Amino acid sequence: MNSRKPQRPSPAPPEITYTNCRRCGTEIAGLDGRYACGVCGWTNHYSEGYRALPTAQDDPDWTGPNCR
Repeated sequence: MNSRKPQRPSPAPPEITYTNCRRCGTEIAGLDGRYACGVCGWTNHYSEGYRALPTAQDDPDWTGPNCR
């Protein structure tokens, strides 16, 4: 008996993007427009990214809404 989940198409890999930190001006890199500065600790809000974040159902190990 095969209990494997159906395969979903893989999302495209994230794009590495660059910008200057809004607080200290250091050049920083992020994934799909989401940034965190290692110098001063500034981060932008996740909603400023270029793509939607994956959902729990996109995780290949997700077993359902009641998993822990």
